[in-house]
Amino acid sequence: MIRQHHPRVVPVLAMLVFLFTSMSATLVAADDNSDIQLLARTAKAFASVVKKAEPAVVHVAVEKSVKGGGNIPGNPFDFFNDPFFERFFGPQFRHPRMDPRKKPRQFKQRAAGSGFIISPDGYILTNNHVVEKADKITVRLNDKREFTARVIGTDPQSDVALIKIDGNNLPVLPLGDSDKIEVGEWVIAIGSPFELNQTVTVGVVSAKGRNRMGINDYENFIQTDAAINPGNSGGPLLNIYGQAIGINTAIFSRSGGYMGIGFAIPINMAKTIEQQLRKYGKVTRGWLGVVIQDLDEDLAKSFGLDRAQGALVSEVSDNSPAAKAGLRQGDVLVAYNGTPLTNVADLRNKVAMTAPGTRVTLELIRDGHKKKVEVTIGEQPSDFSTRVRTGSAESPLAAMGLTLQDLTPELADQFGYKVNQGVLVAGVAPDSPAERVGMQAGQLIEEVNKQRVRNLRELKKVLKRSKHPKEVLLRVRAGDFSQYVVLREE
Repeated sequence: MIRQHHPRVVPVLAMLVFLFTSMSATLVAADDNSDIQLLARTAKAFASVVKKAEPAVVHVAVEKSVKGGGNIPGNPFDFFNDPFFERFFGPQFRHPRMDPRKKPRQFKQRAAGSGFIISPDGYILTNNHVVEKADKITVRLNDKREFTARVIGTDPQSDVALIKIDGNNLPVLPLGDSDKIEVGEWVIAIGSPFELNQTVTVGVVSAKGRNRMGINDYENFIQTDAAINPGNSGGPLLNIYGQAIGINTAIFSRSGGYMGIGFAIPINMAKTIEQQLRKYGKVTRGWLGVVIQDLDEDLAKSFGLDRAQGALVSEVSDNSPAAKAGLRQGDVLVAYNGTPLTNVADLRNKVAMTAPGTRVTLELIRDGHKKKVEVTIGEQPSDFSTRVRTGSAESPLAAMGLTLQDLTPELADQFGYKVNQGVLVAGVAPDSPAERVGMQAGQLIEEVNKQRVRNLRELKKVLKRSKHPKEVLLRVRAGDFSQYVVLREE
C-alpha cells in the first residue's frame, strides 16, 4: 500500500530541513572561527615573548689574529675557505693549502655569534667558541648601541663564556629552570644566524640529556628542532614564559646548514659555570679518580644487574678520592646522592659540577650486593682534559695537533659514519700542522699513507711502519666528501 503525505506536512518537513542545514553551517563556521582565534592567540603569545626578550639578546662580533700557510699565506680573501662556499659545494671545496712548509702569515679574521645579557650592569652569557682567542669583541644591542666587551672567563670544556660590557640599567633576560622542561614543549631560539640580527625561530624540545656528541668534554644537551644556524651560537633558547632555558651552541649537520637538529647547553649547567667564572675567572671541577665505562646487556648480567644502567668502574687511580673511599675495580655505581645514574656521561657531569671538598654518597653494586660509600670529592687536576682526550702523551699524531678516538656506535650515528669506518678526529690543536691544512673535529681519517685504517689500532700499525714518521699522508672524510692532506711535524 502506498501512503500519501498530507499536503501540509511537506512544507513543514522542508522548513525543518532548511533550519537544520542552516544551524549546521553556522556551527561549522563557529568552529572554524574558534580554531582561527586559537591560532591567533598562540601567534600573539609567541610575539609577546619575543618582544620582551629581544632587547636583551645581543650580536657578538669578534676579531682574531690567525695564521695562514702554504700557497695561500694568510690571505683574508681566501674564498675557498669561506663557509659560504663549503656550505653550498661541500667540504671538498676547502682548499688543501698545498705547501704547508711555507711560513704562515698572520691576518685578522672576523667572526660573529650571539649572546644575552643576564645582569643590568652588563654581564653576558655566550659560547666559548664565539669569543675564544678574540683580540677584540664588539657587542651590538637591539637598539643599535655598540660596546667593547672584555672576557671575564671561559670554560672550553662546556663551551660557556662570560663577557662584560660597561653599562647601567641594561635589559636583562631572566633565567629559567632547564630541569623542569619536558620533551615536546615549545621553545624559541633568538640569535644572529649568518649575521642576520634578531632572527627568531620556533620549535619544540626534541630530547633531553644528549651526550657523547663529541662536541664538548661535558655534554648534557637539550635537543631542539628550532632552527639553529651558524651565528646563533651563544644566543638563548627560551621557554614560553620568556626565560632562557639554554644556550644555543651547535647543530648536527653534514654540510654546514640546518638539518632539523640543534643543541643547547642547559641553563642550569651554565648558571653553575657562570657563578664560578664571575667569582674566580675560571671553573674548578670535582674529581672522583676512576676510569668508568658504560654497561651493555652482557656486562650487566655478568655483574648481577637487572638492566644496563649505571657506570662500571674499570680502574681506580692511586691516592684519588675514590681510592681513599674504598672503591674497587668492578664496582657498578648506580646512584649519586640518591639520584639514579643512567650512564657514564651522567656520572661525569654530576661529579664535575660538585664543588671540591663536598662529601657525597655513592650507591654501588659489588658482587651482587648493594652498598653505600661516602666520598669526599677532590679537585680535578689541571691536565685532566688533555689526559681524557689523548689517553696518553704518546697519542698517535699528537705532534701534528690531532686528538683521535675510535668511533663508538653513538658517535658513528651522530656524525653519519659507520663503526670501523675510520678514526674520528676528536680535536685539532690551535696553530698546529693539522689546523693549517684545514682539518676539523668531526672529520674521519680513512687512510694513512694510502693504507686503509678502520680504528686506532690499525692507524698505529701503519704509522709504526712508516719510513718518514714526521710526514704523513691522510685521506680525510667530512660527510659525503673526502680529500687528501699532508701533515708535517715541525
